[in-house]
Amino acid sequence: MPKATSTAKPADNLLKRKGAGAGTKQSKKAAKDPNKPKRPPSAFFVFMAEFRESFKKENPNNKSVAVVGRAGGKEWKALSEAEKAPYVATAEKKKEEYEKAIRAYNISLTEGKAASEEEGSDRSKSEVNDEDDDDESDE
Repeated sequence: MPKATSTAKPADNLLKRKGAGAGTKQSKKAAKDPNKPKRPPSAFFVFMAEFRESFKKENPNNKSVAVVGRAGGKEWKALSEAEKAPYVATAEKKKEEYEKAIRAYNISLTEGKAASEEEGSDRSKSEVNDEDDDDESDE
């Protein structure tokens, strides 16, 4: 009895697999701009910054981040709205500062793009003018 032969080669099967060649393509992730303002912390994170310091003083031998996070979360849940108010106010203030900074950042980005476009158009105009000057001197 003759063996059934496949016309597809093993290499062809590898190429047909889902995700084949994924290692060869590099994903193009947008580079982060170091000048972009960082997002403001929420009221909880403002509270946690203060809580971490006091927790470390009370428990100097504790090195676990998870324990500090759990303790901070329990403490935050136990606070009343009146006790949370100063943290919420601080977070709102930081949010307003962030919004001003991000508006200024976005304006500077649009001005930077406009300036680079203008520079490119100036160069092309000067090149055209230089060519026109060369043509006139030849005549």
